[in-house]
This record gives sequence, C-alpha cells and structure tokens, in this order.
Amino acid sequence: MKNPRRPAGKQSGPTTRNLPSRGGNEIGSAPGEPAAGEAFYRVNAEQYFAATSRIDPAPFLQPLADRLAPGSRIIDIGCGSGRDLRWFREHGFTAVGFEGSPQLARRARQHSGCPVIEGDFTDYDFSSLNFDAVTLIGALVHLEHDRLAPTLVRIAAALKTTGLLYLTLKEGAGFQSAPDGRIFTLWPEARLRRIFNSMNFAILDFSRQASKLNPGDTWLGFILKP
Repeated sequence: MKNPRRPAGKQSGPTTRNLPSRGGNEIGSAPGEPAAGEAFYRVNAEQYFAATSRIDPAPFLQPLADRLAPGSRIIDIGCGSGRDLRWFREHGFTAVGFEGSPQLARRARQHSGCPVIEGDFTDYDFSSLNFDAVTLIGALVHLEHDRLAPTLVRIAAALKTTGLLYLTLKEGAGFQSAPDGRIFTLWPEARLRRIFNSMNFAILDFSRQASKLNPGDTWLGFILKP
C-alpha cells in the first residue's frame, strides 16, 4: 500500500483527532489498524490502483535517484499500484516491490514489469535481502507512533552498509480519520527528527510537499542513512 488517499466518489474530507492514550503510548494507538487498513487495500485494490497509478512520482523520487548510481537495486515497500517501481525501472534502476495486498501485488507486477514480493513488513526477514535503497512512500501511514522506530530498524536490515532509506509520512498531530474508515498516523517534523537522531539515522535530505490528490494533506519526506 502506498500513499493512501480518499477514494473517488467520497466528497467529505478527513477529520483529525487525538485518540485517548492506550498501553502507555504518549499520543495513543489508532484502533483497528493496521488490520482495517489491510482489509481496505484488498477490497478496494482496483479503485486504489486507478487513483494512484496516474500520479507522476518524479517530484518526490528524483531526489533519491540523484543519490544512487545507475543500476542500483531498490526495494519499494508497500509498492501499491507499482507506479514508483515503473518509474525506477524506466530510469535505469533495478526495482523490486514488496506488498501486503495480493490484489495490489498482482496489479503492481502488471503495471511495472518488476517482481513483487508478497509479505507482511511486521514479520518479514529483511536481513535476507541486499539493496542499495529502500523506499517507504506512504507505506507506514497506518503504523502507530511507538512502532515506527523498531519497524524502521527491521526494514533497514534489507540495506547494504552504504544503503539509503527514503520515508514519507503525513504531517500533523495525533490521527486522521478518513471517510472510507482508514485511520492515518500523523507526525510533526520535529518529533520525527528526534526519533531519527535517537536511532543514529542521518538525515541527508528533507522535503515537504502537498498531496497531489488531497491538497489539504502534507507529506514529509526524509532520505536517511541508517
């Protein structure tokens, strides 16, 4: 799943809220996630593909591409429609997808012409892989705040010692409820910087971009060196 958006036909906008604290989490945990999010991408795979595959990813992928040698191996976690896989392949990189929804994984293979691993990033053994870059373009938007750091450590195991990790998350505070039932975890920039600093993940590049589908949403992008 990548860059989850409000599906076509929904006219009401998302609401932002702080959820009650649960289990010691400072801000709280999003109820029903990630299970509810996973179900959405299985049931609405075609709708999601149509909404996201047509977006030109160059504005947010080019900064990473500029830092990689031609032919570098990239794994796109939560590859969704295969939009970014296709862009990487067309720009001379060796791209592999990773997707939790079998329906989207099939669509990503068809759209990109790249192999796609089907799996769950919460328990997959990424240490068995060896890539020059990992991309997480909106892939962790349903992940609770306190699970971000350990999840990044798990996924970063897929990288070579010189590898880079590219992460985008929605800016804000607390959680955002979408009309389709999904709940998005929101992040203040300062909090993310503190987390990366505590993990000794160097920030090589930072961007802030408005969503191409929902102008009211802002995406924070970090190119990191674990």
